[in-house]
Amino acid sequence: MSIVEMKVPVIGESVTEVTLSEWLKGDGDYVELDEPICEFESDKATLEFPAEAAGKLIYVAGEGDDLKIGALVAKIDTSASGGNGSSAEAASAAAASSAEADEAKASADERTYATGTPSPAAGKILRENDVDPSTVNGSGRDGRITKADAQSAVSKPTPAAAAPTKSAAPAAPPASPKPQPARSASPSPSFSRQTRTEKMSRMRRTIATRLVSAKNETAMLTTFNEVDLSAVMALRSSVQEKFVKKYGVKLGFMSLFAKACAQVLLEMPDVNAEITEDGKELIYHDYVDISFAVSTPTGLVVPPIHNIESLHFADIETKLKELAAKARDNKLSIEEMSGGTFTITNGGVFGSMMSTPIINKPQSAILGMHNIIERPVAVEGQVVIRPMMYLALSYDHRVIDGSSSVTFLVKVKTLLEDPTLLLLGL
Repeated sequence: MSIVEMKVPVIGESVTEVTLSEWLKGDGDYVELDEPICEFESDKATLEFPAEAAGKLIYVAGEGDDLKIGALVAKIDTSASGGNGSSAEAASAAAASSAEADEAKASADERTYATGTPSPAAGKILRENDVDPSTVNGSGRDGRITKADAQSAVSKPTPAAAAPTKSAAPAAPPASPKPQPARSASPSPSFSRQTRTEKMSRMRRTIATRLVSAKNETAMLTTFNEVDLSAVMALRSSVQEKFVKKYGVKLGFMSLFAKACAQVLLEMPDVNAEITEDGKELIYHDYVDISFAVSTPTGLVVPPIHNIESLHFADIETKLKELAAKARDNKLSIEEMSGGTFTITNGGVFGSMMSTPIINKPQSAILGMHNIIERPVAVEGQVVIRPMMYLALSYDHRVIDGSSSVTFLVKVKTLLEDPTLLLLGL
């Protein structure tokens, strides 16, 4: 027997531990070289782990296990045969001849941790449709409930929906249905006191740790201002059709805000700086890498776009679209998650009117955008209705003075209220 040990690889300089979120191949399955066998969840992204050899997969770690870099995940028996042809036929014949023996082994003594346990995808389907996993027969390895099993259980017709048996007498006309009480939208019964405990994902735990760290280890304050977006909205409306025709993407608010921030950050390097861990030195950047907060099913991620100051609006919009799609599909690489000198978060997409965003360490400032609301404002002595947005700048007071934070917001506000200045770099 020749065994290849599969260990957690070095993923990135800052990643020291991962969680085995899901096995993609079953214990004992034959796997090909470079075929993904499981998924790792780090504090930044979800990554597939490919087989380093072809052979029989032998589990060592289980789903949900936290593993250090270099920890043993699985073993591959390269002496095992697989694929098609005579080997497959022999395996099939052996499986058929031992069917009764296999059935006998399905006793309670032979049950494993996987028996009756839904995979993550299957568990989600069962929870959403209020189906008890104990009522579902698992067809996966060792009786594990697969996604297909869950979908089958959800779509299975109820006894009342089954086809009626043949009867000699003619069927009577159906009686008028009695009103049924409305079913609660909650999967739990009324007045339920049940609770459930679920392990926090690696990303959620890391987010929690970093937020607490930012709150406790920085002198964080937030300053506010408001911006009239009439000119920005008029600009987008007037050029949108030509912009889409030429570049294939829409001119959004985010690229305009990003370019405005980049211009001011180069004018005010303190806001674009970061403090070293020992608190004794400042690192200044002659470029602007803006991290954009993107909401995903597993948590908030902040992939950066590099050199915003040098990019065209269309380049920013295209890159934002790509990063958002990758983030939602858990396909962001470690490199795509690294860096950033400043962050923009847009709570307005969820309806937030005002908030105090938390700094994304080691950065020193973060801009919070909010929803656009038409409000009455005074303009040249007249009350008019304008599309207004509140802006929030949270900053580390160890690096940025209060006057600098206020000046930064005022400069950004000026560029957005007169986009001509932004387009001309004034």
